[in-house]
Amino acid sequence: MELFRGGPARYLGASGLAGHLDVSRSAVTKWRERYPAGSAHPFPAPDVEIDGVPGWAPERVPEIERWRTGLPGRGVGGGRPSASERAYLSEAEARGVSRDEARRLVDAMVEERPEMSKPEVYAMVLDMWRED
Repeated sequence: MELFRGGPARYLGASGLAGHLDVSRSAVTKWRERYPAGSAHPFPAPDVEIDGVPGWAPERVPEIERWRTGLPGRGVGGGRPSASERAYLSEAEARGVSRDEARRLVDAMVEERPEMSKPEVYAMVLDMWRED
């Protein structure tokens, strides 16, 4: 009898989720503490919890990115860009691409490839540009 069709289910812990969001694991932990269920902007609940360890399905990363964009106090422009976004924007500027154009490119690529996070798209585009 086959217990797992196609293998066991895969989930992202706080560290895996942090990697997709280009933040530290402690940022994810702090968000969960600061924005609990029932708050004005609750952090998305995990899909599973095993021995007290939360796990989110990988396909929920875009939902959590949208949650993050709506954080209170992020202001116009969404706050300070992450390290990967800064590297991407710096290279785009060096190639004569404006910040707005560079951000629209990434948004379009994320829409075409929903399985990829923005940091993954930044890395992919940087790799393509470096191959030129």
